[in-house]
Amino acid sequence: MSQLGLNLPNLISLGRLLLVPLAIVLILEGSYWGALWVFVVAGVSDAVDGFIARKFNRRTPLGALLDPLADKVLLVSVYVALGIAGQLWTWLVVLVVFRDIMIVGGFLLIQVITPVPKPIRPLFISKVNTGVQVALVWYVLARRGFDAEPGLFDVVLGIAAALTTVASGLLYLVRSARILGSSEQFL
Repeated sequence: MSQLGLNLPNLISLGRLLLVPLAIVLILEGSYWGALWVFVVAGVSDAVDGFIARKFNRRTPLGALLDPLADKVLLVSVYVALGIAGQLWTWLVVLVVFRDIMIVGGFLLIQVITPVPKPIRPLFISKVNTGVQVALVWYVLARRGFDAEPGLFDVVLGIAAALTTVASGLLYLVRSARILGSSEQFL
């Protein structure tokens, strides 16, 4: 297994990917407490696989791709499912999905065009954005679990998610353009 890069942290990331369909089904069936617990388990698994990879030197190139992929697939899928269930604004779901497609597309373009593939570190605003997006999911799932109506806090978290999504998307776009612009000298 280790030849493939499948170590314990990577298996945990794969497990997180396998939770995605369950989270989607639970949301679409209206089982919001179940979906919240799946989302919490996924979050804990993200922390655990990262800890194991760092503490026991189990980092692999596969893990460097698999871990953020599992995180993005889960978060985007939950946003889409909550949008379909009428629990998030459609325009916010489209914004979140578009930003992630743009970031992944930019990353792939940089890897293909630049002579030496470049590791791309997350921007600080992106970490803030992820935190706000996750907080919105937790809040909406818990609110629906209590069968409470949307309120002001939905609006505040939704607007915060939208603003940080736009800001991080624009900053990734600028950074990608700079990287691609500086790589032209090598082509």
